[in-house]
Amino acid sequence: MRLAEELELDLVEISPNAEPPVCKVIDYKKFLYEQKKRDKMLKAKSTQITVKEIRFGPQTDEHDYEFKKKNAEKFLKEGSKLKAFVFFKGRSIIYKDQGQILLLRLAQDLEEHGKVESMPVLEGKRMTMFIAPKKKK
Repeated sequence: MRLAEELELDLVEISPNAEPPVCKVIDYKKFLYEQKKRDKMLKAKSTQITVKEIRFGPQTDEHDYEFKKKNAEKFLKEGSKLKAFVFFKGRSIIYKDQGQILLLRLAQDLEEHGKVESMPVLEGKRMTMFIAPKKKK
């Protein structure tokens, strides 16, 4: 403590559980500044994962399917996750097998751009499937 007072710095306890406790003589405000700076750098380096959605109907036409598939490829190339779902309106729920076939076809077409994270699951009136982008080499 005397040494810290002579140098006009702070005595900071680094490891209180150690025997004897470990302390360091440092400028505490400078230490906090560098800590914030380090945290900010780590936050900047981390990537935010966005989820893009694509909606189909059970009887989606070929041209609409191709258009949505092209958008899905673009989303996966950007590095976003893809949530593809088939929405069943009214009594169209009887075509749930068509919806599953549509989603599996999409997964197969996008195989080179992303991998299936979860297979098609029916939740209420929606059949949902997630596709994650492949890592760039």
